Amino acid sequence: MCALDRRTLLKGALAAPLVGGVPVLPALAASSDGPTMRRVRPGEPGWPSAREWSALNDAVGGHLLKVESPLAACAQSPSSNACTDLFEQIKNPYLISDTPALTQTSGYLDAWTSAPSVYALNATSARDVARTVDFARRHRLRLVVKGGGHSYQGTSNAADSLLIWTHAMHEVTLHDAFIPEGCEGRQAAQPAVTVDAGALWSHVYDAVTTRAGRYVQGGGCMTVGVAGLVQGGGFGNFSKQFGTAAASLLQAEVVTADGAVRIANACSNADLFWALKGGGGGSLGVVTRLTLKTHELPAQFGAVFGTVRAFSDTAFKRLAGEFMRFYASSLFNPHWGETVSFRGNNTLNISMLFQGLDDDQAAHVWQPFFDWVAKSPGDFQMPKAGKVIAVPAQRFWDPAFIQAHAPGVMTADNRPGAPADNVFWSNDAAEAGQFLYGYHSTWLPASLLNEGERARLVDALFASTREWGVTLHFNKGLAGASNDARTATRDTAMNPAVLDAFALAIIAGEGPPAFPGIAGHEPDIRAARSAANRIAAASVALRTVVPRAGSYVSESNFFERDWQDAFWGAHYPRLLAIKKQYDPDGLFFVHHGVNSEQWSDDGFTRLPA
Repeated sequence: MCALDRRTLLKGALAAPLVGGVPVLPALAASSDGPTMRRVRPGEPGWPSAREWSALNDAVGGHLLKVESPLAACAQSPSSNACTDLFEQIKNPYLISDTPALTQTSGYLDAWTSAPSVYALNATSARDVARTVDFARRHRLRLVVKGGGHSYQGTSNAADSLLIWTHAMHEVTLHDAFIPEGCEGRQAAQPAVTVDAGALWSHVYDAVTTRAGRYVQGGGCMTVGVAGLVQGGGFGNFSKQFGTAAASLLQAEVVTADGAVRIANACSNADLFWALKGGGGGSLGVVTRLTLKTHELPAQFGAVFGTVRAFSDTAFKRLAGEFMRFYASSLFNPHWGETVSFRGNNTLNISMLFQGLDDDQAAHVWQPFFDWVAKSPGDFQMPKAGKVIAVPAQRFWDPAFIQAHAPGVMTADNRPGAPADNVFWSNDAAEAGQFLYGYHSTWLPASLLNEGERARLVDALFASTREWGVTLHFNKGLAGASNDARTATRDTAMNPAVLDAFALAIIAGEGPPAFPGIAGHEPDIRAARSAANRIAAASVALRTVVPRAGSYVSESNFFERDWQDAFWGAHYPRLLAIKKQYDPDGLFFVHHGVNSEQWSDDGFTRLPA
């Protein structure tokens, strides 16, 4: 292989035409050997020489990093102070985000363990990403893309790989009147926000909502990366009103496998644009910048919390039946999102959010349910009484306001000098560095809310809780959503099952950060396997009422069997055709991503046709 010639690359970039102010780099010729059959690892013939890595570093302005894992100190001395400090800090999701060798999930039982890449591009521009994509293709390297690093499937890390790390690309720009490029005269201008791919939602909410008084559909977890969420589909607290993040996408800047920087929107590269809206992160290209529509902000956002405990199995089934009846009659509308959890100890935990209502209106909605519970003190008690809270919507993500009015709800990045908007919901702390035992999701069709079907749903929920807890995420199903939300989401690559689902049921379990080979911090395999078996059994019990279960690609079972249909349904053939058009040699590989069936599980070997 020839070394990269820095002067030639720079000369080519300067002469290249501009798309959105970014040079479209000429694609380098494909290997004369035909399609890549096997990617190379360090030490194997074909692995780039030190000179070639140095040339890439020069070409990308010195932003190539030799990745070193902070866990190396633990491997050498697991009882050292340095290792103890690391495992205390690894519960800070912002430390994880700032470390190219780490991921927000440390592993998934029998599936994957977080492993650092050999080199990483600390990307600052689409041009540098394009040069790195060219380098990876020419040298047959395993390529990984990471922004926030929240992938439960392990798609943002791989051993022996080259990482494109977009963390440093985090600019946020608001527009009063945005028109996608090439759509002048075809689309009306509208308020929007342009976000670099490495931005986290906490920072976007700070810019768009707290400072500008607008709403953008992002993720509920504030440390999730923007680009990954959008490509997966993307639900937030209020998706029943505002739809998915993918449905809000107006334009994307993306580097495709040929090294070209493309603008994708409804008027340019429209097929790629559609695929990026829910087709899965990391398998179609490297998204470097996105523009999302913004919405008028409601006056208030709010929450309802409470816990109801039943004293018997019979009472718990009655409680589940009454809640599902109450949901169908009073909450199945664009105002309500987030979760209730049914637990094996016969407990119902309520943690729901609302928009477009004040606290009195929300309390009025819930009073009949709480009255129903109170009428049967022999069957139920409320260890945590129902509580309704409403706040000005513009202050919902404002750390100073939330800390003053609801101490403990948010946790701040505790590192010296950390930005004030480095915050996360305290309830999400368990996810930082988590080791997953199992993770199953199932879209529940709205037909199960019908009076004649609810009994079947309640029976399935109860049977499932005998094995493991079940959480219903009402904001992650768009049945009952606003017409605008449903219409916009219909024009995305997500499984159409999302439009008919009133909720996404999630059955999952995790343990603390764990890494094989680090004494004192290894996963408890026995406990993990026991939990995984029960999680799987709970999912089987619930899916008895959903014969052809759809599943949300970003929150799903690593071992999902019919994943193409579960994740994308009738849209998969179209996605596959687009993938083959823009990435015919399979440069971009992610587990259970589009056309990943053509590759070995580790993404290094092409399988026989």
